[in-house]
Amino acid sequence: MKISIQKLNPNAIVPKPATSGSAGCDLHACITETITIQPGETVKIPTGLAIALPTNKLAAFVFARSGLGIKHNITPANCVGVIDSDYRGELIVGLQNHSTKAFTVEPNDRIAQLVIMPVEQPEFEEVSSLDETERGQGGFGSTGTK
Repeated sequence: MKISIQKLNPNAIVPKPATSGSAGCDLHACITETITIQPGETVKIPTGLAIALPTNKLAAFVFARSGLGIKHNITPANCVGVIDSDYRGELIVGLQNHSTKAFTVEPNDRIAQLVIMPVEQPEFEEVSSLDETERGQGGFGSTGTK
């Protein structure tokens, strides 16, 4: 599958899989100076890139990099970013600092990962009731103790 990608900034880094088994591709900070994210703060980090997905049966998703999340408590502010097939603007990653220490993003740092996945556009049909299941209306924690 080919995804059209445009560098909006000549310093932008085009994502590529790190290994043959990589599900995602790293997105890099397209900045010229360091950006410090204070504890509890959210900062928008540009990537300098725009993409065009070839069909509305695909969407791009921005996920956290495990190293940033686990080691530094730095995650995308909206948990998972959804990039619709008809969006043509710059990919910008909102990073949130959940730690108690300031975190510095350097130019070209890997800040998130981009995953392309299939999506369906459902047609919702309003009904007066839903079919019964074993779980029923059981909510959070209803299928186990942990």
